[in-house]
This record gives sequence, C-alpha cells and structure tokens, in this order.
Amino acid sequence: MSWWDEWFKRWRSPFFKVFDEFMREFEKEMERMFKEFNKDFEQFFKERKPLIWGWSVSLGPDGKPTFRQFGNFKMGLKPEAKIEREPLVDVFVENEHVKVLAELPGVEKEDIKLNATSKTLIISVDTPQRKYYKEVELPEEVEPKTAKAVYKNGVLEVTFKRIGFKPKGEPIKIE
Repeated sequence: MSWWDEWFKRWRSPFFKVFDEFMREFEKEMERMFKEFNKDFEQFFKERKPLIWGWSVSLGPDGKPTFRQFGNFKMGLKPEAKIEREPLVDVFVENEHVKVLAELPGVEKEDIKLNATSKTLIISVDTPQRKYYKEVELPEEVEPKTAKAVYKNGVLEVTFKRIGFKPKGEPIKIE
C-alpha cells in the first residue's frame, strides 16, 4: 500500500475522496494517451520518416516579428507527422508585388508544381527522393496570372502583382 493510501485512510473526508477519484481517473486517461502516443510514434519510426519541426522569425512590414512554424511534424495533444516536408517560406509585400521565397533543396525545377489563387499559393514536389508541400496564405490579394517563378540554388522565388495597387507617383512642386 502506498503512502498516499495510508494518508488517505487517516484523513478521509468527502473533499479528499472526490479529489482522489478525480486524480485516479486523470492518471488512467494520461496513461491511455501515452500508450496511444507511443504506438503512433513506434509506427512512424518503423517507416523511418525524418522529423522536421521548427520556427522561423522575420520582421513584418510594420516592424513587428512574425513567427511561422515549419516542418512535417505538428505539435499538439496528438502529434501529427506528414510524409511531405514543409519548406521554410517567407512572404514579402514590396510596392506593387507580393513575393514568396521558399527553400526547396535537392529538387529539380521540373519537379516543382505551383498552383495559385488570389489568396493562396500551393507549392508541391513529389519525387522518390523528396516530397514537399506547403499552402501559403498570401497577405494581400494578387493576380495569379501575373505570377513569375524563378528557381535557383534550392530557392524558389514567386512574384505576383497585387490587385488594386495604385502607385503614388512622384510629387510635383507647384511654382
């Protein structure tokens, strides 16, 4: 018999009895969750998938830091791992353009598939050696037909024209 059981027998009260029942149920639930977690991880590691998880931090146009999670592994109550890696991506708004930079090392430009709407860009690569997938939410509406993509040294750069951008022009001094 544990020290807790001994102590509980001596100081029995309705509060402690309810608290003890709650803690025992909590322990059972945690044990069940850990068993399920371990089973999922054992299966994951048997398939020898690499786990990639991290954060990128960049300064936004307003000067405030922007945090983005990346990788093929998502933390949470039930961790989730995907076959595809999630590339590290940065999005910039520059004057009349929205620019997306994505790191896709180890692939050929012919293997990269891009699909865009006015609000999102989907980047995917599916080769036997590498699998990448990322759905990027764009900060502003863009015209998908104006997209220009360049892939060099493992970095993909996709540039779109912003919808509704009006250049301010040069100020004219009146004499």
